[in-house]
Amino acid sequence: MASIQSKALVLFAHGARDPRWADPINRIQQLLLQRVDVGVQVHQAYLELMTPTLPALVAELAAQQVAHIIVVPIFLGQGAHVRNDLPRLIQELQSTHQELQFALANDIEKNQTVLNDIADVCLGC
Repeated sequence: MASIQSKALVLFAHGARDPRWADPINRIQQLLLQRVDVGVQVHQAYLELMTPTLPALVAELAAQQVAHIIVVPIFLGQGAHVRNDLPRLIQELQSTHQELQFALANDIEKNQTVLNDIADVCLGC
């Protein structure tokens, strides 16, 4: 069982019918697992079409007594899912799991380093 002080970093993405769609998320998760501190778990959760969903993962993490959950939206654009659905889902989860602390990270499309890296890849084509 995890320590009450433990933290989870959750890569939150849309999901797709084709499981290969999650390959980049899997690679990001593996890179993070090599870099995070002991006591920090790294997981994936999906809005739809793939599992686990965020509510299912949060229930599992709560059962493990994870104290702090940071949700990182892995979306390149700020559609209704990032602007509306995810904040509402986090509020519902916080209401259900009052013993947990939730943080919602900025979506990656706001990170200039990510945008520069994508531009560099495009220029290298």
